Amino acid sequence: MAHDRVYRGLRSRIMHGEIAPGQALTLRGLAAEYGVSMTPAREALRRLSAEGALTLSSSGRVSTPELSNERIEELAALRSLLEVELASRALPRAHMALIDRLQSINARIAEDIVHQDAVAYIRRNLEFHRTLYLRAQAPAMLAMAETVWLQLGPSMRALYGRLRRKDPPHFHRLIIAALKAGDEPGLRLAVRSDVTQGLRMLAG
Repeated sequence: MAHDRVYRGLRSRIMHGEIAPGQALTLRGLAAEYGVSMTPAREALRRLSAEGALTLSSSGRVSTPELSNERIEELAALRSLLEVELASRALPRAHMALIDRLQSINARIAEDIVHQDAVAYIRRNLEFHRTLYLRAQAPAMLAMAETVWLQLGPSMRALYGRLRRKDPPHFHRLIIAALKAGDEPGLRLAVRSDVTQGLRMLAG
């Protein structure tokens, strides 16, 4: 369906930080970009607004959210609650094939950092987390985590621009080490640290 194609395409771009915070979107622009009529474009914007990925002003202006520090703190706390639980549930099913996959994703994250490619970095970082959490076999919880990622996407782009980091995420290595060791407390701590530390810098 046309609206589903627009919805999925735009959702991916927002989640991966391809659209900056506060950037306005128009029905006409979206319809032209995806080669659809106004109705599917309107339906996609309505769905994304309902998920908190877009904000609708009283004048009818649609834009990506510019999050307050309080909102960032709230979403960081949500990430911590949901993702620590997902990782914990994934641990009993974390076989060597999964660990190898996470290591290879992490190696590519290091390349994205060298190339200063913010969008590829955010996409691959979420791929790292999603790959682990799929092993939890908790689809409702993962869907909630993805909604949080969606709301944070544009702000993550702003954070990356501020960090200028040169090394892959330190906590990813700790997550992998904890999975190898079957260390649940270590895994919970590493995931909690990974998903909250950067966002604290953004809210700072």
